[in-house]
Amino acid sequence: MRFLFLGDMVGRTGRTAVFDKLPGLVADWRLDFVVVNGENAAGGFGITEDIFNATLAAGADVVTTGNHVWDQREALSFAPREPRFLRPVNYPKGAPGAGSGLFEAKNGARVLVANIMGRVFMSPDLDDPFAAAEHLVSTCPLGEQADAIIFDFHAEATSEKQCFAHFLDGRVSVVVGTHTHVPTADHQILVGGTAYQSDAGMCGDYDSSLGMEKEEPINRFVTKLPRGRYEAAQGPATLCGLAVEISDRTGLAEKISPVRIGPRLAGVVPDFW
Repeated sequence: MRFLFLGDMVGRTGRTAVFDKLPGLVADWRLDFVVVNGENAAGGFGITEDIFNATLAAGADVVTTGNHVWDQREALSFAPREPRFLRPVNYPKGAPGAGSGLFEAKNGARVLVANIMGRVFMSPDLDDPFAAAEHLVSTCPLGEQADAIIFDFHAEATSEKQCFAHFLDGRVSVVVGTHTHVPTADHQILVGGTAYQSDAGMCGDYDSSLGMEKEEPINRFVTKLPRGRYEAAQGPATLCGLAVEISDRTGLAEKISPVRIGPRLAGVVPDFW
C-alpha cells in the first residue's frame, strides 16, 4: 500500500499548496491512502468545514488535527457528522466527533487511522495517550481487523514521540509526529517494522516562525509584550510529509522517505514510486 502523510497545513498559503499539488501526487505516485493534518488551515488556528471538504476533494482520505481542533467553533458542530475528520482520540468521553476510524484504501485495504495527542508541554492535558493507543490496537489488531494502522501523534516533546513509537513498534504501520511544524531528520523503520518520524513538518511558508509572520513572535521574545495578533505567513508554501510503502502481507513498513516540495527547503521525494 502506498501511503502519504502531509504535515500541518498552516493558513491560506499552506492549504492552497496542498490543494494545488496533492491531486498530482495522488495520480503520479498512484497513492492508495492519504492523511493530511489540517488543524492550522484556517488562518493558522483550526479548520472550517469548507476547508475540510476542500482537503478531501484534493485527495485526502482523512484529515487529522491536534490541540487547535476547536479554534474554529464550527468544528464542534461538523465533527460529529464527518467520520473522516478526526480530533485527538484521548479527549475525555463526550467530546464531539471521533478520534479514530477504520477506512478503506483505494487498493481495498482496511486502514485504521488514529489521531492522538501527547501530554508533555501540551495543553489541554488529555487522557493518557499510551493507554488510549493500547486500547485501539487491542480492539483492532494489525493483520486481523486492520490491514494497516496509522497514528498521527500530535505532541511537543521528541522523547514522548519516540517512546510512543517504540511502545507500538511492530503493532502499527506508521507513527508520524505533528505539532512542531519543523521536519525532523530521523525518518526510519523501527526494528519491529513500524515507520516513524518525530515530526513531518508543516505545509506552509518556511520564511516564518512556524508558519506565522515573523514580526510579532520576534517582538514578544524581545519585549515580552504583545503588539498585535499572530498572523499566518503568506509567502510561497513548502509541502512537508512522509511517504511509506506498507506491506500488503504484514501491514508493516517496507520503505520510507520524507517528502519536501517547495521553494524554501531542500527538495526530497521518494525514489521508490
